[in-house]
Amino acid sequence: MTGVLPSQAIRRMVADGAIAAEVPVTDAQVQPASLDLRLGHVAYRVRASFLAGHGASVAQRLDEFSMHRIDLTDGAVLEKGCVYVVPLMERLRLPDGLRAVANAKSSTGRLDLLTRMITDGGAEFDRVAEGYDGPLYAEICPRSFSVLVRPGMALNQIRFRAGEAVLNDDALTALHDREGLVDGTPHIDDGLGFSVDLRPADGTLVGYRAKPHSGVVDLGRVGHYPAAEFWEEIHADAGRIILDPGAFYILVSREAVTIPPDHAAEMAPYLAMVGEFRVHYAGFFDPGFGHAEAGGAGARGVLEVRCHEAPFVLEHGQIVGRLIYERMSETPETLYGREIKSNYQGQGLKLAKHFV
Repeated sequence: MTGVLPSQAIRRMVADGAIAAEVPVTDAQVQPASLDLRLGHVAYRVRASFLAGHGASVAQRLDEFSMHRIDLTDGAVLEKGCVYVVPLMERLRLPDGLRAVANAKSSTGRLDLLTRMITDGGAEFDRVAEGYDGPLYAEICPRSFSVLVRPGMALNQIRFRAGEAVLNDDALTALHDREGLVDGTPHIDDGLGFSVDLRPADGTLVGYRAKPHSGVVDLGRVGHYPAAEFWEEIHADAGRIILDPGAFYILVSREAVTIPPDHAAEMAPYLAMVGEFRVHYAGFFDPGFGHAEAGGAGARGVLEVRCHEAPFVLEHGQIVGRLIYERMSETPETLYGREIKSNYQGQGLKLAKHFV
């Protein structure tokens, strides 16, 4: 069937050996439309980010670029500003007609933790061609905070697609008319545009900026770190803020978004010419995100924003990104927020789950 594979199809792939792992895949890894990928037991500090390229393996490239090998067994710190490659526990043997795409998990992006998947012979990050048979690796570059990681932690996730699943603008308009994808007038142009909220209904808090000299974040500690030690609050009373070059911000979309149970979505950056900033990490939105059937009533999209070379004035309501909607091949047996204790169902402006 055409579309993004749901949880029950991912479980079948595990049973059939299309997805294998040195430590058996657990049911907790299977999300409504994706599979969490786990870190293995070693990390390699490398001189620079790289892709294996046609005809080469990641292992061969590690022989060229690795500086030292780090044992993760008892936990190890990945330092801010450094680049690491970690072999993942999972490997793939994709059948013809099925391809895959990876992305950082929500909490990973909210920590400004650049995490991308690389494969043997790969010429793109986060993309797996149909028929791929081989190992998977995570390239990790902490940008704002040093992090402590252990084997088995999941920083990124992978989706599987059969055929063409993306909705064109006409189909997206029809879906909005039927489901109400946003709580206002939709901006549909090569996807569903979303804008930044800098005029909150209550108060003046519009976002957070990462502090430059914070401590280590242990990714295994949830609800542990005082937010004020790592983040500076950003307030606005005029509907605008000025982004500082090189700074990392957590903001929130003005629109409350809904993903119907038979669809999934992916966040994509908006056109580069709109300003000196980028909504830095694309992200997966699972079936049921913000949907009433899964316990939601619309949920805001959290925006991970990094400013580039020049200070930039960001205005309330400015379009900053877009959601690309895709059809599921079938409705997942479990939806985001229902039964799986999702962290961000019904969210507004919210930091990663590690902070209180």
